[in-house]
Amino acid sequence: MNFHSQRRLFAWLALGVAFCGLALVTACSPDKPKFNAIDVTGANYAKAFALKDHTGQERKLTDFKGKVVVVFFGYTQCPDVCPTTMTELVEVKRLLGADGDKLQAVFITVDPVRDTAELLNAYVTNFDPGFVALIPTPEQLVEVAKEFKIYYKQVDGKTPTSYTMEHSAGSYIFDPQGQVRLFSRYGSGVQAIAQDIAVLLKL
Repeated sequence: MNFHSQRRLFAWLALGVAFCGLALVTACSPDKPKFNAIDVTGANYAKAFALKDHTGQERKLTDFKGKVVVVFFGYTQCPDVCPTTMTELVEVKRLLGADGDKLQAVFITVDPVRDTAELLNAYVTNFDPGFVALIPTPEQLVEVAKEFKIYYKQVDGKTPTSYTMEHSAGSYIFDPQGQVRLFSRYGSGVQAIAQDIAVLLKL
């Protein structure tokens, strides 16, 4: 074998070793979980909140460690999106069976002027006694909306108090360690959400 042939042989052997090493690393790496919702793992937003709930107690994301937390923005007079989402979360909890208690729904109002603590208490507990409603001040609402990259806007009605609120309709889903993992679009369906939460509970 001449010098050039030897060089080619050594080059192919080196390439083969590198390929095998890569294959071993890939084979040993854990499979990335597959989700129905948008995977936002590692996002530098939607990291935290510190807001009073419908009982007057300040709540933080860390309060719910050990549970999968679904954060949704809305308001009690919302005609369709909000009650639909809340009803879906009730069904998701049922589908999770024994793990249902590991789901924590958090409803953050975008209408703190009209959504009093009493009203929100009646609203969320009507869906599930374990659901939590948070009431930011108007100033806090600006900050938390920025943190979670959500949109809201007051749309005037026929009277000063009959306005409606346009707002983002999706939900953020956090894993039991309190890290934001998913963004679930409105209308994704209870089966898809339940499947994603079941995966997060196993991580």
